[in-house]
Amino acid sequence: MSIWWSLHLRREAASVPLARHLLLGAMETAGVDPDVSFDLSVALTEACANAVEHGGAGADGGGGWGTADAGDSAPGADGQAAEAPGAYRVTAYLDGERCRIEVADSGPGFPARRVLRRPAPAPAPTCENGRGLGLIEQLADHVHFRNKPGHGAVVSFDKILKWREDALLRAM
Repeated sequence: MSIWWSLHLRREAASVPLARHLLLGAMETAGVDPDVSFDLSVALTEACANAVEHGGAGADGGGGWGTADAGDSAPGADGQAAEAPGAYRVTAYLDGERCRIEVADSGPGFPARRVLRRPAPAPAPTCENGRGLGLIEQLADHVHFRNKPGHGAVVSFDKILKWREDALLRAM
């Protein structure tokens, strides 16, 4: 048995804890070890916060990473539905021994150095932001940053699961 869910959320701060609580609830119900659940929930929180902050072009055309067409809900070049300008998508898969999470937005995408896996410069110690993507890399086993054709960024990450002794999903 596996669990799969997908959320289409508005780019609003209130959507971030909603996504986190849904993930934690699914993992608790399935019987995932609380430490693994916590790591993935923090990584998801960071990915969602980035989608909220950088995931779409505003009225001035700026989305935080550069400029791009915000698009609409029509299917994109990859056959996937593009995210609406004021929305982002979270998809989670708990399957076997692995959890995979993907957060996709309609913003300008990642800078080339992030997609090519060159390390981004570390933020100054007094900066209030700029650590989220690095934190995701530290908490997950595998992380992939990519840009969707035309517009938008996708952060996908996965982690090997550990199970509680009474795990429902593991038993099936």
